[in-house]
Amino acid sequence: MQEHKLEAWKHSHSFGQDQKQQGEARTLIVIAITSSMMVVEIAAGLAFGSMALLADGLHMGSHAAALGINAFAYVYARKHAQNEKYSFGTGKVNTLGGYTGAVLLAVFAALMAWESIVRLFNPVSIAFNQAIFVAVLGLLVNGASVFILGVQHDHSHDHGHEHHHDHHHHHDHNLMSAYLHVLADALTSLLAIIALLIGKYYGAIWMDPLMGIVGAILVARWSIGLLKSTSSVLLDEQGPQETRDKIRQSIEEEGIVQVVDLHVWSVGPGIHSAMISVVAMDPMPPSHYKEKLQQSIRLDHLTVEVHPYPSDD
Repeated sequence: MQEHKLEAWKHSHSFGQDQKQQGEARTLIVIAITSSMMVVEIAAGLAFGSMALLADGLHMGSHAAALGINAFAYVYARKHAQNEKYSFGTGKVNTLGGYTGAVLLAVFAALMAWESIVRLFNPVSIAFNQAIFVAVLGLLVNGASVFILGVQHDHSHDHGHEHHHDHHHHHDHNLMSAYLHVLADALTSLLAIIALLIGKYYGAIWMDPLMGIVGAILVARWSIGLLKSTSSVLLDEQGPQETRDKIRQSIEEEGIVQVVDLHVWSVGPGIHSAMISVVAMDPMPPSHYKEKLQQSIRLDHLTVEVHPYPSDD
């Protein structure tokens, strides 16, 4: 058989990962902003002898490093999208970046909680005016970063296919990780401003570490949610029940055609693959069942095997 006759059965496994994702550019912009702020705060802290500025600058640096991991994941997935050693493309690199970011968020939450507990039992003197200035500056920078990443717009970016995917599988996990990092920073700055104002005007110094503990709990909850959604993809958990039900409804005919084995899993943001075994009284070619599926659901890399009903003999 001539080679060109086989082309219809060949296809790419990049699943669009070779294209530059929206989240990549957004993340790089936020890294530039965060890194610039880090340099300014560290330089000012050293020049003016301010531990508050120096500490916040180093904190910014830790988040810039975490965002760097997210940026690396985007670039790596794009550069290796056509690499044949990845059976289903590099879509899961995105999820791995999100998972790594979630782990780092958990570490930051634990450090926040520990430092806050230590300060709760061993209060330190606070230079309120300087600390409030740092917190306000941090809130403005992180607020801008949250706006730039704008994950809230990505939650519903494909209304036409919303019923094909559950909420967690519809995310760009890598972008969500970057978003949660800057949101955690913005939350920390906001809580710090509230605590410092109360401490300055009412003398309640204990509010500062208490707000730190509250912030740590919220960041930990975000981390756990992201860990759950990313790990389900990395471990190839079955796709959404709604998607599996749609597959069965599209193919099955009572007593005539039955789906006997079904595997649906995510291979990237909003990208699902499936392997389906069908038993039929009057078996049709696999292309017949694929066409029926394509009328109601989008599946990238679909494999269908067809078997005749066993005889009664």
